[in-house]
Amino acid sequence: MNKNIKKIIIASGGTGGHIFPAYSLAKHFIDNKIKVVMITDKRGFKYLKKYNDFEIIQIPSATIFSKNIFQLLFSALIIFYSILRSLIFLSKNRPNLVFGMGGYSSFPICIAAKILKIQFIIYENNLHMGKANRFLLPFAKKVFVSFKELQGVKERYKKKVYEIGNIIRKEILNFKATIDVNSKNKKLKILILGGSQAAKIFAETLPEIFKKCNEINIPIKIYQQCLPEQNKILSSFYSNLKIDFEIFNFSDNILDYFSKINLVITRSGSSMLAELINAKIPFITVPLPSSADNHQLKNAIYYKKNGYSYLVEEKDLKIKLFQLLKKINEDKSLLRQLIDKQSQYSDKRVYENIDKLLNKNEEY
Repeated sequence: MNKNIKKIIIASGGTGGHIFPAYSLAKHFIDNKIKVVMITDKRGFKYLKKYNDFEIIQIPSATIFSKNIFQLLFSALIIFYSILRSLIFLSKNRPNLVFGMGGYSSFPICIAAKILKIQFIIYENNLHMGKANRFLLPFAKKVFVSFKELQGVKERYKKKVYEIGNIIRKEILNFKATIDVNSKNKKLKILILGGSQAAKIFAETLPEIFKKCNEINIPIKIYQQCLPEQNKILSSFYSNLKIDFEIFNFSDNILDYFSKINLVITRSGSSMLAELINAKIPFITVPLPSSADNHQLKNAIYYKKNGYSYLVEEKDLKIKLFQLLKKINEDKSLLRQLIDKQSQYSDKRVYENIDKLLNKNEEY
């Protein structure tokens, strides 16, 4: 790690896909005796407020790409206010470096850093560069990306791009799943994951598919993440069908579930897919149809094309997911094939790659 770097500000969007890599990066820098300040919006603050190993600053955020003229004007006022706040904060707490992790709330602090001539680096972990990062691209010192196949970068900026891998928790990088997929008649132990939108839709759609599996005697156990208000109805549904299940809400201890299952159904946000492939757990992706630039579908297609996972689009869920689960139950070696492909991939060197790039003979 560059010894000239004493203080870093990490600015992150408020979704889990932005916050979790931001937190993992913050922990890495803290372990290297660097002071870290995190900046995010109220959504991100909900994830981070329980941590006390770094300072957290909350700023308002808004999209800069609205088509509604009134919404655009309102967003412009919020962004202008956030840039002013960021300028004041950076002037009083000048860091050596700013990291923008993507998302709208990373935008004001990076623009303020540019104005104050503070170098900033942006990080992109999707297969298609997000809108905020695309806007910041001309001003960034470097662009750290998870995949060299990243789309959305103009040719003149590609010299700034460095493939580092996925920034995920070190616990995941060191985790070794012990998944038995060879025994005949073994249960499919399925973990269903997703943020608030996905949890709601999956809780409304997937139980009927599992009911069909139960009717043709496919042995399953369900571990389902859902919203608190869905706990009772899901528990009642599975209990009445005598399907083995466990319901949970948001969990920090996802590794506990990784140790219990042999298949995951999830949205295709980049952070979750990165955790699953590094944990070597078979999974089925169901991309969010409304994701910006359809980036979740692009993520899912990449993972499927490389043999890391299966893909079922939400519009095909009721028919194709049942058919896929039936196929996997009949031939468990399909899960082994996914694990074998996943074993060829690893992000274990991601922090080493970051340290090397920050160690280059540059002043911060």
